[in-house]
Amino acid sequence: MNIKPEILVITEIPQPMIDTLERHFVVHKYWQQDAETQLRDHAPTIRGALTRAAKGISTSLIEQLPALEVISGFGVGVDATDLDTCRRRGIHVSNTPNVLNECVADTGLALMLAVTRKICEADRFARAGEWEKAVFPGAWKMSGKRCGIVGMGNIGHDVAQRAAAFNMPIHYFSPQEARNSTWQRHDSLVALAKAVDFLVLTLPGGAKTHHVISRDVLEALGPDGILVNIARGSVVDTEALIAVLQEGKLRGAGLDVFEQEPHIPPALRDVQNVVLLPHIASNTAETRQAMADLTINNLVSYFNDGKLLTPVV
Repeated sequence: MNIKPEILVITEIPQPMIDTLERHFVVHKYWQQDAETQLRDHAPTIRGALTRAAKGISTSLIEQLPALEVISGFGVGVDATDLDTCRRRGIHVSNTPNVLNECVADTGLALMLAVTRKICEADRFARAGEWEKAVFPGAWKMSGKRCGIVGMGNIGHDVAQRAAAFNMPIHYFSPQEARNSTWQRHDSLVALAKAVDFLVLTLPGGAKTHHVISRDVLEALGPDGILVNIARGSVVDTEALIAVLQEGKLRGAGLDVFEQEPHIPPALRDVQNVVLLPHIASNTAETRQAMADLTINNLVSYFNDGKLLTPVV
């Protein structure tokens, strides 16, 4: 008789994912109230873990799992998991790249349009019955404006291709060259910010990119500039962003991610020229299903064949 490997699911996930996992594994649900009891009783035999990538798995929890062999992340980012500890322990790590690129890029364009055309402000205006009393103030055109992208990976390329369809010249800052040689590369974030109207963030999170979007970068973007973040909240200095918005030194911002999410600072919520989303860039039925399938298949492949489909470590 085959004994199912035991895995620990760190964060709450949809029941259909649990149902599928239970066909292959003994599943322990760490988000439930008896988490510590589960850990005490089963830690020595847990060989795999599954977590939402934005949540990751803490170093202390990794250290409490002596038999841990593999971590499967539901999402792209791996900055919330201590990869150095995983390398030291020989723990394999995977994520779900590429399957969410299109939806994240779509959200980036949606935020660009929402801020320039004041979509959310106009919705509030119409719902409040203000249209019967006054004309809604004008917005701004997006087509033809200059689009700057920070991080020219797969999502950055998808954003650029969509922006190019709006006749937007493409500028970027990235360690790697873009696949399109006509897009203009800049040698610093400040230089990029000075050259564009939109600054779209698609770079990874982590210590190396913490607060790289500083006050200097935001002020270089200027009072007609718009910031769009579909990357990680940690890449932006939130206090600096709030300050430049309050001081009128930025036209607006569209944010899907935040430093302390789900908490959004009240001062940021109070700024009317900011569009706020609850980290939903990849949250479509089609993409979430593809992510769920890949997250589970990484674990199944590892325990059946010893290989991850999308290895990070």
